[in-house]
Amino acid sequence: MKTKLSKKRAISTVLTTVIILVSSVVLGSGVVLYGTSLFQGGTQTENISVSGTKVWVHTTASDGLSWGASGVRNTGDKVVAIDKIQIRGIDIPFTQWYPDTDVSSNVFQQALNHTGWSGVAGGLNDETVDWNSGCLGTTAINIDPDSGGPITECIQAEASSGPVSLDPGQAAIIYYQLSNGTITSLDSGVSTTVSVFAGKAGGPQSVSVIGKAP
Repeated sequence: MKTKLSKKRAISTVLTTVIILVSSVVLGSGVVLYGTSLFQGGTQTENISVSGTKVWVHTTASDGLSWGASGVRNTGDKVVAIDKIQIRGIDIPFTQWYPDTDVSSNVFQQALNHTGWSGVAGGLNDETVDWNSGCLGTTAINIDPDSGGPITECIQAEASSGPVSLDPGQAAIIYYQLSNGTITSLDSGVSTTVSVFAGKAGGPQSVSVIGKAP
């Protein structure tokens, strides 16, 4: 009895090898691309550094009139938004922030200073701030960081309406008015906690309250 031969043809060995090689290359490329994307995403970080923080309190104002200032720099790889400033755990509203995001490295490295209260209002005049620093301009804050010499650069800022955005490497100086009563003249010389955050980046730092006479 003769055996019938099947007319179905199997895939040749060469074609099978080619398919296996192509599949391996495609899968390998996918794994490499996925791994690369994970690596790139993992190496991009949000980070900020806060320096030169000062807190000043009016030594005779009964309502605890006080101000603070901080230098903030984006030291990470992603754009960040400074979205919270706290004193003793109490949030300072955005409308009481005065950020200058256009500062030179020279100004940023100088000590933040307080150039005096303005009149009996203790630095407030119809919700605008006049620090009598001699800086030219019509903005709410005009501060000469180098008050001992000729005015070359000023810290100038308007009240903020929301978070302060910083590109990688960008720096800002933020002056902020504390809500009255957060600290009082009795806190002069006492350590207090100031926290500056950009999302999860940032943290608290301890500074001594500086009493400033009118």
